[in-house]
Amino acid sequence: MEHPPVANPPVTQSPLLGDNITAGFSFGTPPAANGTTNTEKFGMVSPEGGQFMYTYLSENKSTTMPTGPERTLSEDLDNYFSGPLDPTLHSKLPYYLRMRGSILPVMILPILFVAVWATVITAINQYGFDMAVDSVLLTVLGFVVGMSLSFRSATAYERYIEGRKFWQQLILHSRNLARIIWIHTRERSKEEEAKDDILAKLTAMNLILAFAQSVKHKLRHEIEYDYADLKPLINNLNTFAKTAQSADTPAATHNKYFRKVKTWGQYLGVPFCESNPTKAINKALKQGKHHGNLPFEIMVYLAAYLEHVIVDTKTLTHPCWQTQVSASQLAMMDAYGGCERVLKTPLPLAYSIAISQITWIYVLSLPFQLYPRLKWVTVPGTVVAAYIILGLAAIGREIENPFGRDVNDLGLGRYCSGLQRDLNVLTSQAPPKSKQWMMTDKNMPLWPYSNGGWGFWKGKTIDEIRSALAHKVDDQSARLATKPDSSERTDEHPGVA
Repeated sequence: MEHPPVANPPVTQSPLLGDNITAGFSFGTPPAANGTTNTEKFGMVSPEGGQFMYTYLSENKSTTMPTGPERTLSEDLDNYFSGPLDPTLHSKLPYYLRMRGSILPVMILPILFVAVWATVITAINQYGFDMAVDSVLLTVLGFVVGMSLSFRSATAYERYIEGRKFWQQLILHSRNLARIIWIHTRERSKEEEAKDDILAKLTAMNLILAFAQSVKHKLRHEIEYDYADLKPLINNLNTFAKTAQSADTPAATHNKYFRKVKTWGQYLGVPFCESNPTKAINKALKQGKHHGNLPFEIMVYLAAYLEHVIVDTKTLTHPCWQTQVSASQLAMMDAYGGCERVLKTPLPLAYSIAISQITWIYVLSLPFQLYPRLKWVTVPGTVVAAYIILGLAAIGREIENPFGRDVNDLGLGRYCSGLQRDLNVLTSQAPPKSKQWMMTDKNMPLWPYSNGGWGFWKGKTIDEIRSALAHKVDDQSARLATKPDSSERTDEHPGVA
């Protein structure tokens, strides 16, 4: 009998419990009651290197193999021209030869139109009517266009930087809140209560990560809750998005449509073919469905956890940490509100229309002014000028909303993945006890003057320790004079015993 999918993590090695420690989602038949495993059907699916992997479990061994449909050329091109771009990827090409991240794909059709326009105007001047215009207009209109593009670029980049600052604030205070919860929330002495405390803290970590993930989706107008990086974290919560999702488009249908969205119109600079990013929101409103404010709802549950540890279990009792967790929550919500302000307050439409009209009038008038001196060279001259002018305007439009999926947008997914790694590192060990890492000979309090450990200096008198601290000043001056390369790795710890 086939069982429904069960949630189990991927197989990893564990010195305590052996090979069958798992994390992620498993699909197929779960282990039988006698502990054996149906090796042909029980496995897991996890994203690895951007590809789904299926792992079969057999006799405490695992075999991982790729699964899912192969990507088509169209999907590869979509991934190439969509983003955001990962800055950790290195390219040896010089900047002027790079295509990904360039504004050139968006400029292809506008530049072709300008080339045809310049050719027609030049041909008319050459073989028909004289349509030349005094080049004094280049100076007058050029000044206006320069001011317009400068204003457009400055406002767009300001919004881009503001979005990055707000996300840095969100990540910073998420880490701080997680640190206080994991380190300073006490675990009770009884084993059952201690397990409850640990699992409750891990649940809070999931809520912190879920808040960041939900903000990412909210800023991209993705209103559902069942995204692969979000649903496992909040499936236990009762939210408006979860309630409304029961009547939404099934996930398989949504994903099939999402891959076929007309994005090439956006890639090639054709606004008539661009999709409305708020289409899903408008559709839900017409159907009378309300998906709520998921980040805010998640923060409510996180606040309930803090109320639990402060009032109910009294495991977070120090006023200092209570104040800090409240401040971190407030700062996270402030960052979320700031991102919403950047998203929902674009450059006033009148400015955008005027700047677009001014730049196009200037570009289209160039052939009339260049022909008297350049003749047929007017065509390439107009094309080059159009690429510069229209390109700067297009860059401003692209980065005005820094939270989307354009190549040059902020890497929100990368920020969330980084936060997830930080939380995993934080929770990988029990909260450290000071005596365990301080009172050891590996701790060298007076390094680099001395590589003596805690026990060595514990055997000295207070006067000897203070005398050594005074000599440490001269020792540091002598070492600075040699100017060692701090980037070199070493297995030695120079200093006196």
